[in-house]
Amino acid sequence: MKDYLVKGFAYNGTVRIFAARTTNLVAEAQTRHQMWPTSTQALGRALTATVIQGSFYKEDQTITVRIDGGGPIGKIITFADADGHVRGYLENTKVNMIYEKGPKKGQSAVGQAVGTNGFIHITKDLKIRDMFTGSAPLQTGEIAEDFTYFFALSEQIPSSVGLGVVVDTDNTVKVAGGFILQIMPGYKKEDIKRIEEIIKNMKPIGVLLEEGKTPEDIIDILSDGEWQRLLDLDLYYQCDCSKEKFERGLLTLPMEDLEEILKDEITETNCQFCQEKYHFTQDDIERLIKEKENAE
Repeated sequence: MKDYLVKGFAYNGTVRIFAARTTNLVAEAQTRHQMWPTSTQALGRALTATVIQGSFYKEDQTITVRIDGGGPIGKIITFADADGHVRGYLENTKVNMIYEKGPKKGQSAVGQAVGTNGFIHITKDLKIRDMFTGSAPLQTGEIAEDFTYFFALSEQIPSSVGLGVVVDTDNTVKVAGGFILQIMPGYKKEDIKRIEEIIKNMKPIGVLLEEGKTPEDIIDILSDGEWQRLLDLDLYYQCDCSKEKFERGLLTLPMEDLEEILKDEITETNCQFCQEKYHFTQDDIERLIKEKENAE
């Protein structure tokens, strides 16, 4: 089954709901980065929330999310465009932690792994003059609650975010997905109470996805069965790296650094987002040095 997103309006157009299945793209991220379970769940949740937010925008607009809570996972960076493409990475891919006590005992300790001593930063590039970055302190490190708090604090939009990534015993991704629900102007108080009750009683997203629920089913639950479909969007894990882009990066280095690199027979570069490797021979570096000399 493909990954895709559905957007709908509900409650007489005063609530917008985005729901997505992201199993394949999270599985690809897990494979590319060779992540352990808790790292997979943390990055998978961030990728899901980011690709959903990418659909808020249009054409060549993009969004970048940075999460740094001071936990053992380190920084999480994700990037999405308006066409359903997302990519991301985290600093420590080899984290597997379990809550040893409390209501989440036995579950993957994403909150502890991410940490709460830091912020979530979201940068929107709307292709107008300056990029806009909003920030909010992390609340739980569980990702969904942190996005919910960000929307309320930084954008003053009452929202609810649900995210789920289920990792199998063989470390593969069983299911992944999530939703973002946002309250728009003109809402009725009784509708808000109705939504709060639904969210309070609904099963976790991971459980719903394991039961075979689709994005449409999730919107059905959140809207109490009454909603208008506005958008369908296929989702993919996709990186825009290339050898040419790395060449442009090498050209920004000082000449003495390029001459030092020239001493190696082969220079290998590695993309943080997709782990693709690009190799540069001495002939390649000599060509870049000449190009830099001519430009100067």
